[in-house]
Amino acid sequence: MSEPGEPHCVLTGRLDLRAVTQQDLAELYRINSDPRTWAHLPEGRHAHPVTTREWIARAAARWEEDGLSYWTARLRTTGEVIGIGGPQRQPPGFWNLYYRLDPAHWGRGYATELSLAARAAAAQHSPDLPFVAWIHAHNTASRRVAERLGLRDWGLRPEPWHGELMHAYAEHDPAG
Repeated sequence: MSEPGEPHCVLTGRLDLRAVTQQDLAELYRINSDPRTWAHLPEGRHAHPVTTREWIARAAARWEEDGLSYWTARLRTTGEVIGIGGPQRQPPGFWNLYYRLDPAHWGRGYATELSLAARAAAAQHSPDLPFVAWIHAHNTASRRVAERLGLRDWGLRPEPWHGELMHAYAEHDPAG
């Protein structure tokens, strides 16, 4: 296990962020199968634990490939798993911010806290790569988190995976 302060383990004021593993399957399936966590993208909800298992495997493999990926987010006070998130390197060459939190913990600033840690880790790892948050227009809570990070909304752009129009939040224009 990595020591606090290394990318695999980051401690924030209230969160213990550790590289996601299959040991987190039950808690992350519970969060990812909750329809409330996918209100902005209902088809993304995990209907079966195997979906979560495969998703964790892909995220965990990115630690080996890129040296940085998603963390499982736990409360430092209790160890309770409250979500997952972090930066992931994406083609053609940027860090994508991602997070998903247990609805019981929404509205407490955890998304911002995790996102600040993600931004700092990405900047430390590869400062030359842009840090981007692709956000659906109707996901106002995530848009507020991006604004708290100091990211600018560059407007609706086709996101790189499926070409869906989403708001691109970044320090600099992600198109170059």
